[in-house]
Amino acid sequence: MSVNSERKWFSESRYGLFIHFGLYSVAGRHEWVQTLEEISVADYQKYLDQFDPDLLDPHEWAQKAKEAGFKYVIITAKHHDGFCLWHTKETEYHIGKTPYQTDLLGELIEAFRQVGIKIGLYYSLLDWHHPDFLVDGYHPMRNNPTYIEQHPGNMENYRQFMANQVRELLTSYGTIDYLWFDFSYKSRDWGTSVGKGAQDWGSVELEKMIHEIQPNILINDRLDLHRGVLTPEQFARSKAMDNEEEVWETVQTLNNSWGYDRDNLNFKTSEMVAKQLVDTVSKGGNFTMNIGPNARGEWDDNSDSILSSVGQWLRKHGKAIYGAGLSSFTPPQDCRYTQKGNKLYLHIFSWPYRTILLPELGGKVKFAKLLNDGSEIRFVDTKHLGGERKATTNLYKEITEVHVKEALDPSMLMLNIPIKEPNELIPVIELTLKEEEK
Repeated sequence: MSVNSERKWFSESRYGLFIHFGLYSVAGRHEWVQTLEEISVADYQKYLDQFDPDLLDPHEWAQKAKEAGFKYVIITAKHHDGFCLWHTKETEYHIGKTPYQTDLLGELIEAFRQVGIKIGLYYSLLDWHHPDFLVDGYHPMRNNPTYIEQHPGNMENYRQFMANQVRELLTSYGTIDYLWFDFSYKSRDWGTSVGKGAQDWGSVELEKMIHEIQPNILINDRLDLHRGVLTPEQFARSKAMDNEEEVWETVQTLNNSWGYDRDNLNFKTSEMVAKQLVDTVSKGGNFTMNIGPNARGEWDDNSDSILSSVGQWLRKHGKAIYGAGLSSFTPPQDCRYTQKGNKLYLHIFSWPYRTILLPELGGKVKFAKLLNDGSEIRFVDTKHLGGERKATTNLYKEITEVHVKEALDPSMLMLNIPIKEPNELIPVIELTLKEEEK
């Protein structure tokens, strides 16, 4: 998918929030718990009976997301277990039948809109609750011959069910900016069953209907149509897309689970999250980080702290992320570049001693400063070092010169940086390029 005026917001947003919340939050041990433990619909019913997130405040979620620096949100309207977070007319398996009762999806959409965050909805193509969904190797009842015999499946009926639900979502809550389907797997073959793809979902017709209802909506790439926003999952690209106009996001979890997993404490650090965000934007993509609130509707302390810390970093360094993207310049070791117009941002992953050499930038930079406090960073073009290869520096009052003991490429720029690293997740230096160089 290429950038156009309707989709420009997505590529400028750069940082999105994924929220996985549903019946699996009550189980508290992974959003795929139903199939991992082969739990029947009847036995899974206890989670519906207990679903009552009494501490959930949609406006608090939205405010936390805003302060954490997120520009769009993707909310699980329906996950693979088939439970719906809105009052759908297509099934009784929805939040209105829980103790909570309220249309939580609608409340969340409104709360996030009020703080200026774009709205994305996640919709699972799988549905382990629906009787017409054909049992396959991912289904919780895959090893239950009696269930399979009693539920032969009818994908024509299921396609209509899906289309009706998607229509509900797109006609009940105003503008939806992004529709995130999950997922196609037609290449899977379990011997006794095979995976599902575009024909099973009726993807062509579904996509057409979506655009008829909301022409400017974004759709991801999981309908098996080989188009849409590319969504690599739990994967960091090693380079930019071959087609730099391609729109993509990488989606990641804070720990090893999308839904709330009480005992999974394998969390990323704030620094890791910030570095993944920067690395992704430097390659021209968006970074979407997931959180799985607990069954009472609260963000756990680890997630809260990590995302808040990244948000504090973004408050000072957001201009190097939002609206920024790929640069044609090559960054030095342990650094990344992002660029927006004539502003080139050097993100320093490993703080070096006294100097940083920037290839290709000799004679091209007008001004340099640390982004966290706006203080000047002095620099010199290597071609001006002279025969003795030395230059004045502002590193510390008794040091007046820096002597370079190696021959340097004359096209380089040498930054004279403080010895002490700024107390930031990632220090960033903003380089203002001369107008002809941007």
